[in-house]
Amino acid sequence: MKALIVVDLQYDFMPGGSLPVPEGDKIYQQINTIRDSFDLVVFTSDWHPANHCSFKENGGIWPVHCVQYTEGAQIDKRVIRNNDIVITKGVNQDVDSYSGFWDNERKHKTDLDSILLMRKIDTVYVCGLATDYCVKFTALDAKELGYNTYVITDACKGVNMNPGDVEKAIKEMKEKNIHTILSIA
Repeated sequence: MKALIVVDLQYDFMPGGSLPVPEGDKIYQQINTIRDSFDLVVFTSDWHPANHCSFKENGGIWPVHCVQYTEGAQIDKRVIRNNDIVITKGVNQDVDSYSGFWDNERKHKTDLDSILLMRKIDTVYVCGLATDYCVKFTALDAKELGYNTYVITDACKGVNMNPGDVEKAIKEMKEKNIHTILSIA
């Protein structure tokens, strides 16, 4: 059984959002093309309290983004369907959470692993935003938890804060035996 994990395809990460990923809006068509090939589709979603530690005004590195109950925190309506599962992350104001499985301090686990196990998923395909942050950490944790893990690179976009960050992230994932592919049939 295989699942598609779509990472943080939220309006604040789209062009015009508060933390836009370059060309973040270019991947939804690819995701819609492949999503029906999976037994389960799960979306991760940043769901930050207004005073989240990752925000620059609170000493973090990011502008305010994906604040709970705001339009910017909503998953892009071009991809989400009624039967999709949404996992929220980054809900604790004191710790960020790049991975869909754990917070960055690995103190609190989301429901993602439990849901995948309950559905007898053994293979995950990860895509979304951003390749060099939340996609990478979600894929690394999936692999560490024992899932056969793929990253669909043409259904991802990266922040690339520093030139080469996306390539570095892909190299790091490959070194951990995560498969990187362009698409699935």
